[in-house]
Amino acid sequence: MKVIIVGGGIGGLTAAAAFHQRGWQVEVLERAREFTEIGAGVSIQPNGLRALDTLGLGDRLRSCGPADPPAGIRRANGSWLIRNDIHGLKRRFGQWATVHRAALIDLLRAAVPAQALRPGTEVREVRPDGTVRHGGRTFAADLVVGADGLHSATRRSLWPHIPGPRYVGYTAWRFIAPPQPIEGSVETWGRGERFGYAPMPDGRIYCYALANAPIGSRTRLERLRERFAHWHGLIPTLLNTADEDAVLQHDTYELPELATYVSGKVAMIGDAAHAMTPNLGQGACQALEDAVTLAAAADTLGVRAGLEEYDRLRRPRTQMIARRSRQVGAPAHWTSPPLAALRDAALPLLPKGLISRSAADAYTWTP
Repeated sequence: MKVIIVGGGIGGLTAAAAFHQRGWQVEVLERAREFTEIGAGVSIQPNGLRALDTLGLGDRLRSCGPADPPAGIRRANGSWLIRNDIHGLKRRFGQWATVHRAALIDLLRAAVPAQALRPGTEVREVRPDGTVRHGGRTFAADLVVGADGLHSATRRSLWPHIPGPRYVGYTAWRFIAPPQPIEGSVETWGRGERFGYAPMPDGRIYCYALANAPIGSRTRLERLRERFAHWHGLIPTLLNTADEDAVLQHDTYELPELATYVSGKVAMIGDAAHAMTPNLGQGACQALEDAVTLAAAADTLGVRAGLEEYDRLRRPRTQMIARRSRQVGAPAHWTSPPLAALRDAALPLLPKGLISRSAADAYTWTP
């Protein structure tokens, strides 16, 4: 059996590794000239690590240096809005891992035969019959996996009339700061803006900021430093260590809910199917879940029944998590002073176990 995978990011390479381990002939078509990742850090939560466990790769990430769950959320002045029970979260759900995206890509790429990787290949069209057009020629497979991200050519080919990605109203900056002592993974909320950081295994610090902004607007590092200059603790220091050329800025999009993730012999995974806001940190984890679930279903049940089962299992879950991610992040972007004050007064009063209970659906997934 042959599978063509369109897209060589986290989801695509995970799918390639999963199908390869099951004996399928695999071909991965990646538009970029090499299989790499220019992003910053990525947090792989317990459910994502369990997905990697099915490929024998979960412990490789755990051994890089275990990461704690998020410590909580602070106000701009440093006082706590929410403080998580880190040890309780780890006891209940398992380990976290925070790594550079490029390190995760390298780990997945090594699990796929080199001859299966086709960089510099731009797919023009994908058809429900399992044919893919690129380089002026058409190629066929028993199954095609659309793992080609937010602006998926696979999705456009299959459903040209459905709404495209929608801007959620805020932009994001990401960068890696040099090593220095920090208190763990913390996010800080202001009015219409927030800043987060998390330690990485090599001591460096993954940093990100989000702020309400018109679509397509761009902000230089100097302006970003001014914006957060009076925030608590290390936030100004971390920004002062950043290199202008190393700060990535991307507007934040999500996909409207699709009626199905499959068509004929084609299935979509990851952002191509359910691009979501980054507020729960579940985007990569859901792509990992998608990939191993699809490979298991198609290999065990056959392509037709397997794709039906994949859609039945994955679409409700990923769309639920996307909705929850949107809802969780919304209060951070309130700009009204009375609303923000109400938020800041209410969050510390939430029951201690609420965070654990609300995260259970995401973290307790098993293959």
